[in-house]
Amino acid sequence: MSRTLDPQFKRALADRIRYYNELGIYDFYRREASAPTQLQPEQREPLPKAIAVISEREEVTTKPESATADPAQALLAIREDIGDCTRCRLAKQGRKQIVFGVGNPRAELMFIGEAPGADEDAEGEPFVGRAGQLLNNMIKAMGLRREEIYIANIIKCRPPGNRTPERDECETCSPFLMRQIAVVKPKALVALGAVAAKTLLAINAPMTELRGKWYDFRGTKLAVTYHPAFLLRDPRQKKEAWKDLQMVMKELGLVAPPQTT
Repeated sequence: MSRTLDPQFKRALADRIRYYNELGIYDFYRREASAPTQLQPEQREPLPKAIAVISEREEVTTKPESATADPAQALLAIREDIGDCTRCRLAKQGRKQIVFGVGNPRAELMFIGEAPGADEDAEGEPFVGRAGQLLNNMIKAMGLRREEIYIANIIKCRPPGNRTPERDECETCSPFLMRQIAVVKPKALVALGAVAAKTLLAINAPMTELRGKWYDFRGTKLAVTYHPAFLLRDPRQKKEAWKDLQMVMKELGLVAPPQTT
């Protein structure tokens, strides 16, 4: 039998829900307490009931993009929700602008990289530098055009000096990426590089173990391959990356152009 929550706890819970919404997190899942006898009665209240209390207080927990069935408009709503983001330290570490994502909002294939670089930060679009040129060639080799797919990154601000994103930065920014994926609904995802793969899969393993297989990511198939920037540093791995892309092509029923070797 449900209990009436303490008013102070209601306010605290409402503030916490609002805080997560500002981070772009709208989905909440119940986790059973491992030792319920050590908790206060109000702390043992199931999360769905707690959220019901929030709704009674007219706290908004609905994603902005849910108001439209048009994926292009939904993506725009997510971008507007991000705003001029200051949710993590990267906002004060020299980034010029948010690099949201680009491509077909109804794409069957989505590439997910690590973070914007200097060129991307300047232009506001992912993968436009040397690594982006190589990615374009990889896409073309698959028999596709860049405009046919969707491209985004784990985080949307350039880390200073193009350093590897910190874990807390990925955790703060990736919920927006999850919402982009949910809107686009691709048939296949390709994680480019270790940061993207480990963040999406929550698996701490080397690339050699992550590649060459399909993963289930929230009902969508996900493959892992090398980041184009890594391939520029070690061109010997391009053959291995092509094997990964061929696996994706087979899944999507794509045929490479005749000139591709």
